[in-house]
Amino acid sequence: MTTSLPPFRPIADLLREHAAARPQHTALVQGARRLSWGDMDRLADRVAAALQRDGVQPTQTVAISGANSIDYAVVFLGAVRAGVAVAPLPTGATPEQLAGMVADSGARLLLADATVPPLAIACPRIALDGSPGHRALHEWLAAEGSRPQPVAVQPEWPFNIIYSSGTTGTPKGIVQPHAMRWAHVARAEAGRYGTDSVALLATSLCSNTTLVSFFPALSRGGTVVLTEGRFDAGAYLALAARERATHTMLVPVQYQRLMAHPDFDRTDLSSFVMKFCTSAPFSAALKADILRRWPGGLLEYYGMTEGGGTCTLAAHDFPHKLHTVGKPAEGHDIRLIDEDGREVPRGETGEVVGRSPSMMTAYHGQPAKTREAEWYDPEGRRFIRTGDVGRFDEDGFLVLMDRRKDMVISGGFNIYPSDLEAVLRGHPGVADVAVVGVPSPEWGESPVAFVVPAADAPAPEALRAWANERLGKTQRLAGLRFLDELPRSDIGKVLKRQLRERWVAGA
Repeated sequence: MTTSLPPFRPIADLLREHAAARPQHTALVQGARRLSWGDMDRLADRVAAALQRDGVQPTQTVAISGANSIDYAVVFLGAVRAGVAVAPLPTGATPEQLAGMVADSGARLLLADATVPPLAIACPRIALDGSPGHRALHEWLAAEGSRPQPVAVQPEWPFNIIYSSGTTGTPKGIVQPHAMRWAHVARAEAGRYGTDSVALLATSLCSNTTLVSFFPALSRGGTVVLTEGRFDAGAYLALAARERATHTMLVPVQYQRLMAHPDFDRTDLSSFVMKFCTSAPFSAALKADILRRWPGGLLEYYGMTEGGGTCTLAAHDFPHKLHTVGKPAEGHDIRLIDEDGREVPRGETGEVVGRSPSMMTAYHGQPAKTREAEWYDPEGRRFIRTGDVGRFDEDGFLVLMDRRKDMVISGGFNIYPSDLEAVLRGHPGVADVAVVGVPSPEWGESPVAFVVPAADAPAPEALRAWANERLGKTQRLAGLRFLDELPRSDIGKVLKRQLRERWVAGA
């Protein structure tokens, strides 16, 4: 494995250089507000100086929560400049979860907008949007023209603590060091970012999905455009055309809605250079549709917020490999292991584990959980376990089977929900689908399906019968229910745990 990277540089230093070189160039856009690189640099200085004034030390933490905004982004950048770690908290969490994450992160300060309800927390709260009841951001900032004391950021220092979406239980704080963010930025050539890039971001800044595009775009001196409010396909298309977007990061469900929108084919998207996707299963049919109808390249990332190993699929270069998630990225070592932790031969199925310069330090304050997430090869090198099951094809492309935790074991047979979902998606009456395993007194577990029906969908039992005719004997669905929509996290992942609980409760 080649692990060489350019010598480490703090991202805050790169941003300072771009601001000095092109202070009038646009850095951040949201709605009618446009912030130049010079103004962004000065605001980040005021944030960093305010943190230092309040005694927040390098490697300590501040928390941010709320809808995407320019002020949210600037506070994040200012904290990084001060060497302070940021805990960007998920917007879909309950008040109790948010308060727990603030406490778990050790945050010295919470900066939040009006979308965040009152929380029982010990640290002060600043209102990002000036909402009443808390000190406003503009009052908290250091005076105009303030400059922070220089901080010599170290690679091992925590850059951010990202909390998992809670799809599998209580959210865990994933500590990503500055070295990990530097690795994302230093190896961004495949993304084709440059000083004239315009990256349109429509996912939350609390998510690593967003940050793996946000920081490379800014670190190359480009412009970041943030959407407003909940994702709206029509508004996104209009904004992309108006801003002449060159790059975007979206999750599969957003691509699906965009490609189905009546305005898609009449929107001018010719400015696009590259599109990115990550965070959830991305069907080959959807990738093919995007390649056919949306200008520019399409790059899929497969990996985890915890880091470890990443695969990349340049779909525009490998249109015959759209059923895969690509090959290991440069400097990434990805292997497959069996239930006993032994590496499996090429062509066999196993759990995906990975190692690279992009690896979390740990789960914050949870050494036992951290150990569970690690695998060591015979030479003692540390890998991160993904929990995904896959195999490498004859050309070295990784084919994912399913999440290990989502695999259904029915009567001793392994059933991969993604196989069943693919069959159901072949019916024109299925708009969206998720298959989960539920307890069965006869088989241990049985697969059931939750379907969002299209306009011409048959009755649930008729659809189940149609699917079972096309499935193997051990794969057949024990039940099927219709839903108006599938429960999803902030970045579009189906919350299968909620679906299992819903089935068991009879809801």
